[in-house]
Amino acid sequence: MDQFKPAAKKQFPRILIAPLDWGLGHTTRCIPIIDAFLNNSCSVYFAGNKAQAALVKSEFPNLPLILLEGYNVQISRKKPLVLLKIMARLPWLKKTIQTENRWLRKKVAEYKFDAVISDNRYGLHHPGIHTVFITHQLSIKTLFGKWADRIIQRWNYSYINKFRECWIPDERDLSLAGELSHPVHFPKIPVYYTGWLSRLKKMEIKSGREFILIALSGPEPQRSLLEKKLVSELNDYEGNVIFLRGLPGNESILPSFNQVSFYNHLPANELNNLLLQSSFIICRSGYSSVMDIISLQKKSILIPTPGQTEQEYLGRYLHAKKLAYSVSQKNFSLKETLVAAEKFPYQFYQKKEDRLEKLVNDFVERLG
Repeated sequence: MDQFKPAAKKQFPRILIAPLDWGLGHTTRCIPIIDAFLNNSCSVYFAGNKAQAALVKSEFPNLPLILLEGYNVQISRKKPLVLLKIMARLPWLKKTIQTENRWLRKKVAEYKFDAVISDNRYGLHHPGIHTVFITHQLSIKTLFGKWADRIIQRWNYSYINKFRECWIPDERDLSLAGELSHPVHFPKIPVYYTGWLSRLKKMEIKSGREFILIALSGPEPQRSLLEKKLVSELNDYEGNVIFLRGLPGNESILPSFNQVSFYNHLPANELNNLLLQSSFIICRSGYSSVMDIISLQKKSILIPTPGQTEQEYLGRYLHAKKLAYSVSQKNFSLKETLVAAEKFPYQFYQKKEDRLEKLVNDFVERLG
């Protein structure tokens, strides 16, 4: 899948950007980062699997791509087993990280990268170049209490500290991730808050018909389980619905029915307009989706992935802050949830001045 030959002579800083393949949120929040580096006259390369590449190619048709298989995480159908299944795969994860690191060393030798921006890919550190780790989870919530959280945090930091610096996609004060991005103790390396990362823009737009927008994402089989549940509920719904399945590059199409229109994926500009026109957005409480919704100041209904403790925490946190209405997948009923959301006292944060551009500019200067 490598779509180019390395240039014979380097002219600009050469940056490799590689996000985790857990859903598409890590990829979408890298889009403004790609933009920022391109605006700083950098040569940007993207590494990911086929689904990630399809999404990035729709935004940056000329961006060179390198195939990098993901962690291919599958989570359990049963909530209590989700974290246990992930923990049972930690030895496999460690081996995958080592393989990933060997892959990077070969690519750095081949393409002469000046820096790597790794969104939650633990193996993409290198002793000879500047590497950045992006995460909003410096504190990781488990099902087993604070003692287990501290053990996981130490494991997390043992990898993060192998990078040169850490970027956190949140604000220092108006936090969307709460304790996740504002731990008591930080890694040893320099830490920078990037502000919220969203490829979408808030703007005035004329709204036509009223509709709700459903946007699915996240790992299987939970993505498909929620899709099946929502489709079943929509059989009795008489309103207009736009249903985004979150499957870029997938050719299987669900037939539309009633007032429901299905799409596997939409380009960012079309998605931006539809999100702004919608009356409610129904989606997972994945952090990238949260940053998009809050940036657009839209009313949302969040359904955390069962057993994914990060999303469950974010659902509770954002609901308490009145930034989003959250309901569990088990208790979700479209009719009842929409009634409750209509009465919910939504509040909105104002997005601060974009600090990402300055952060990237300073980073490029540090590269020399």
